[in-house]
Amino acid sequence: MDLLQSYADKSDEEDGEPDDSRREEGEEKGGGGGGGEGDAAVAAPASPGSDSSSSPPRLLPAKSAAPRVDDTTLALAAADTARSLHRPIDPAQHAVAFNPTYDQLWAPIYGPAHPFAKDGVPQGMRNHKLGFVEDASIHSFLFDEQYNTFHKYGYAADPSGLSYVGDVDTLYRNQAMSVYNIPQQEQKRRRFQMKAAAAEEDPDAAAAADSASGPDVDNPASEEWLLKNHKSPWAGKKEVVQGELTEEQKKYAQEHAEKKTERERGGEGRGDRVEQVDKSTFHGKEERDYQGRSWIAPPKDAKATNDHCYIPKRWVHTWSGHTKGVAAIRFYPKHGHLLLSAGMDSKVKIWDVFNSGKCMRTYMGHSKAVRDICFSNDGTKFLSAGYDKNIKYWDTETGKVISTFSTGKVPYVVKLNPDEDKQNILLSGMSDKKIVQWDMNTGEITQEYDQHLGAVNTITFVDNNRRFVTSSDDKSLRVWEFGIPVVIKYISEPHMHSMPSIAVHPNSNWLAAQSLDNQILIYGTKERFQLNKKKRFAGHIVAGYACQVNFSPDGRFVMSGDGEGKCWFWDWKSCKVFRTLKCHEGVCIGCEWHPLEQSKVATCGWDGMIKYWD
Repeated sequence: MDLLQSYADKSDEEDGEPDDSRREEGEEKGGGGGGGEGDAAVAAPASPGSDSSSSPPRLLPAKSAAPRVDDTTLALAAADTARSLHRPIDPAQHAVAFNPTYDQLWAPIYGPAHPFAKDGVPQGMRNHKLGFVEDASIHSFLFDEQYNTFHKYGYAADPSGLSYVGDVDTLYRNQAMSVYNIPQQEQKRRRFQMKAAAAEEDPDAAAAADSASGPDVDNPASEEWLLKNHKSPWAGKKEVVQGELTEEQKKYAQEHAEKKTERERGGEGRGDRVEQVDKSTFHGKEERDYQGRSWIAPPKDAKATNDHCYIPKRWVHTWSGHTKGVAAIRFYPKHGHLLLSAGMDSKVKIWDVFNSGKCMRTYMGHSKAVRDICFSNDGTKFLSAGYDKNIKYWDTETGKVISTFSTGKVPYVVKLNPDEDKQNILLSGMSDKKIVQWDMNTGEITQEYDQHLGAVNTITFVDNNRRFVTSSDDKSLRVWEFGIPVVIKYISEPHMHSMPSIAVHPNSNWLAAQSLDNQILIYGTKERFQLNKKKRFAGHIVAGYACQVNFSPDGRFVMSGDGEGKCWFWDWKSCKVFRTLKCHEGVCIGCEWHPLEQSKVATCGWDGMIKYWD
């Protein structure tokens, strides 16, 4: 108890509060004696044997262990929050640290008006010539409805839907009607007005309509219904007696009949009929010499002087005559004394190589650009394919069209079977993904090879002409047995690109394919048609252009045009670039090595020029 008493005394001293109970107890104990006795009685400890009920209970005051809190900061924070909930939001700030109310978000901008703006809106807040316009989410149909209603009646609903703007008197008179929700009574009134207006214009028709409007007008079995619906879709046509045609009508009917017959023949009108006329012009001095030899006869002394080919170094001649770009060139087979060219000006020209170096004949039969040309084995005939969807078989000497073939699609490549006994077989790769085979003697389609998934670009015969390889825009190569429309080899890899030009190596063991990822790939022509990964020719830029690839006659060099007008030469064994010639302005699309003169090359480009290099 003394220990507890001492704790209580200390706490009282700290709090600065006197203990009244202790004083009263001291006064009761020391009432009869002196002061010293009373103090001794207070200080005397209780004996352990004394009764507990003799001493009164002592209560300790409650103590809190929590630290003292300053209420000033809390009150200031609460006041700041309350103040922020009522102050306007600064429109320039990008983040709001509290949840603003609706009134705060839609409150007008506070502060003085801009001193240099007429309406007080600063330039940064302006998104319309009249100031600031807020975005409103409203359906286009509802906007059109209110817009048309305002322009017709003079009032419209506020986008909030709570009020109307405009002519209030007309609003009440029309019962807030819009242009799209006209009531039934208004619709009936308008129909009545329209019928009255029609009756004023044609009284007879109105009388007939009134007579047909009886009580049974809606009953299909009644006479009134039949009278009203006598012009129904099931009624027979009124017979009109054909009178005599006037002179103008007769003239028009005759012209119409002529145009119809021309269209049935294959023409498309007068403009195409003029273009479709096949004709040819000879530009030489005479078609036969003093010995009676034709102008296409090869010179007797034309033969290869050397089996070793060399890269050309200089530009020796230019053939210019096409008014647009040149798409393809082909040397006369085996001799090369003539050069055939296909132009985008819809003309095919043949040029002299050995003597005069001039144009010998122009073949005009296509109405659009010529895409591809192909000589027969002896050179006396050739094929031309144009974007006018026609394939024409020409006589080289006379310039006459022997026959014309068409499927209604654009032919991208034409090829004759190289076998001497199959020179009447024509193969053509079309824009509709098919390879079509014609017998030119009968003019009939004898076979269709239909497996590609894109337009066919090339046809190349391999394996002694028993098979042919085709490439397409579907980025694949397919190998076919001639005459059998079943693919025997399908080559397609994820890394492959379209191959718009393919050439056969002189030893017929390899194919060089111009890939549109700026490289030339080599495939074997044996059974597997495997890619030769060791041979790859690159450096030129051909992406997007069908630049021709070719070999030198001895097989030592590979050459190709490119999209920048250059002609590239690579060494076949080392695959290194041997030489580059700047040949044309624009694209160098075609290149051909002369079959006899081993160092001469012809190139053609989209600048309309054909150049000869030695």
